[in-house]
Amino acid sequence: MNSQPHFDITLYAPSGRLWEPQALMRAEAFLRQAGHRVRVDAGVGVEQSFQRFAGDDETRLAAVRRVLHDAPTGIALAVRGGYGWTRLLDRLDYAALSRDKKLWLGHSDFTAFQLAALAKAQRITFAGPMACYDFGAEEVSSFTVNHCFDLLAANRYTIPFVLSGEQLLNGGWSGTLWGGNLTMITHLIGTPWFPNVDNGILFLEDVNEEPYRIERMLYQLHYSGVLAHQNVVLLGHFTESKTSEQITGYTLDTAIEHIQHISGVPFFRGLPFGHVRDKVTLPVGAPCSLTMTDRGTAWLTCRDYLP
Repeated sequence: MNSQPHFDITLYAPSGRLWEPQALMRAEAFLRQAGHRVRVDAGVGVEQSFQRFAGDDETRLAAVRRVLHDAPTGIALAVRGGYGWTRLLDRLDYAALSRDKKLWLGHSDFTAFQLAALAKAQRITFAGPMACYDFGAEEVSSFTVNHCFDLLAANRYTIPFVLSGEQLLNGGWSGTLWGGNLTMITHLIGTPWFPNVDNGILFLEDVNEEPYRIERMLYQLHYSGVLAHQNVVLLGHFTESKTSEQITGYTLDTAIEHIQHISGVPFFRGLPFGHVRDKVTLPVGAPCSLTMTDRGTAWLTCRDYLP
């Protein structure tokens, strides 16, 4: 941690309400102790809550605008996910976003913003930790912290990991890295905020979705023609995905194998990303290359992603 660069970090709340104020306090303390300069947006706080959101739509939109226009250049770090970005997509200032130099960081519901930023502003954003979930954990993951700040401090970064799948080989692919939460991706198909990515390296994760629901969403990617434009699909964690005890012979693995067979696109599991403690940070929209061996050892190299 001591050798890593220090950032100006702005915490803001674009999505779900702040259920655990103590987690936010821990996140702020952890980041300050690590040497970062932390600024908490005025819209962050339990008193701002509205229904399930961290404020009504206008309140959260105002928070995003403050971060976009007034916050110092550095990292714009979402407090948490949940749901809420979708309500704001048609009112974001994409022209200003295209000129902005901040590093926008988050995961889960944040995927909606990331896809819109790529589609409408050609902006690279970062899929990675959030304030409460990651930096506000009672025991913060050094794996997550190191991968995050090491990647954000460089303009080229290689992530080593181990993959599994039916088509392990010595070789690789190059293309645009993009993706995120599978539910958020599929719900934007057919909208102006869905990016058309050719020769993509698509990464996917989700939480609390049964295998048949995951297969159904993958079918949406297939039937809409999205999968046909991808070179490879990297699967992160599908946390808490459980099959009913009454169902036999059908699991998440068999669902994925089925989609791989009908789409002809190679799928691999093992990307350390998702609703999990240990996660890497991924530049969404950046040029990347994936190399691997027939034993599953893989390296994902990303470049040219800093504004």
